[in-house]
Amino acid sequence: MEMYDLIILGGGVAGMTAGLYAARGQINVVLFEKNAPGGQMLSTDSIENYPGIEHIEGFELGTKIMQHAQKFGLPIKYEGATEINLFEDYVEVKTQNDTYKTKYLIFATGSNPRKLGVPGEAEFAGKGVSYCATCDGAFFRDKECIVFGGGNSALDEGIALTKYATKVTIAHRRDEFTAEAFLQTVAKNNEKIEFLMNHEVKEIRGNEGKVDRVLLFNNKTNEEYEKAVEGVFVFVGYTPNSELMEGKVELERGQIITDINMKASHPRVYAAGDIRLNAVKQVISSGGDGATAAIAVMHALRHEK
Repeated sequence: MEMYDLIILGGGVAGMTAGLYAARGQINVVLFEKNAPGGQMLSTDSIENYPGIEHIEGFELGTKIMQHAQKFGLPIKYEGATEINLFEDYVEVKTQNDTYKTKYLIFATGSNPRKLGVPGEAEFAGKGVSYCATCDGAFFRDKECIVFGGGNSALDEGIALTKYATKVTIAHRRDEFTAEAFLQTVAKNNEKIEFLMNHEVKEIRGNEGKVDRVLLFNNKTNEEYEKAVEGVFVFVGYTPNSELMEGKVELERGQIITDINMKASHPRVYAAGDIRLNAVKQVISSGGDGATAAIAVMHALRHEK
């Protein structure tokens, strides 16, 4: 069985940037991605805060980073890890296809959209309920939609949805958004967007297999009422994809605890991007995490030799 210098799990910006640096450093590296490279960027309509690029679609930026990494010879295997075993001298990674060994591991598996957990959500998933306006917005052309959430993703995706929908309501359970001020300004200046503050969803309802309304609750007035909508978009945070590391490295709220060099509590494991505790959850910072982790691994390899 071949021993790699480095295995990277996850093909988002953190993983691909780590792969770019590692491949350019000419170490024996491979990146595993179970879906398509790009991570959360694939569901981001517009990126306007990446230095040097005033505006770019998430899919395009993800593709450019992947191509840049592959230019330096980064191999990508489209396999998802099913088990990780940590030893003193190496890490064992099992996938659905094979078992691999590596001297070091960079864990960059990111996170998945968190669910609302209300009646009707699972029933109408893909039938009016979506977690990606960039992916599914075109299906809601000339329809009225509601977005749940108050962070950057909710406002960014809500803005993207106005390209198709006749009206977009952004509902948030608090009395103010946590999204950055610029996005709030853009959203408030969009005539297709209206806001419902202090509102929660109690149930997603429909007819003939499609969403046609939601049951809302105003937590300030205790009023409960129905609102007619044909699309429900959920952006209420993310759940870290850290199941494979539970009980193997130190976690907090499902996120991997690292030092300044991205090293986890096990000396052969590093973490980068949204999976890491206190990550800023921005494209630029995830790339920085990946670069830092890869450079730290290369230093460790040189020290071993």
